[in-house]
Amino acid sequence: MNNDTDIKGPAVKFPPPLVFIIFMLAGYALQFVKLFNIKINPEFSTVFTAIAIVVFLSGCAIIAISILAFKRAQTHVEPWQPTSAIISTGIFAYSRNPIYLAFCLITIGVGIYLDNGWITLSFIPSAFIIFNIAIKKEELYLAEKFGEEYLQYKDKVRRWF
Repeated sequence: MNNDTDIKGPAVKFPPPLVFIIFMLAGYALQFVKLFNIKINPEFSTVFTAIAIVVFLSGCAIIAISILAFKRAQTHVEPWQPTSAIISTGIFAYSRNPIYLAFCLITIGVGIYLDNGWITLSFIPSAFIIFNIAIKKEELYLAEKFGEEYLQYKDKVRRWF
């Protein structure tokens, strides 16, 4: 693939954040059908709230750090846009998909904060769907576009963490 003629990107059609939002909403609705609380002992409510906030804010921080890395590399963060560079430093030295990992953390944090086990666990089907509708396409696209450079990065850095 010629870098100059790349206008389509990895052909991801559905915005990944919406997958997480849809499953969180489904988890919220399921709580009305069948309670699945996390905070079994009310004495630990403050601890669970603190954990939820830390997990949620960690996800937000990872997204912010990742977006800054994309801006520094002068490439698109949106998975349906073309990529002009492989980012392999900073947070991308530890995860090839830190933004998707961050969405998982945000989902878990929201679920714990709302005391909703369905939301907390909704990151599992969300991650599975993201792998199938986005990550697979992104990896094929990057391997085709960047060749050996991407394959070496892929061998060195795990997909999630």
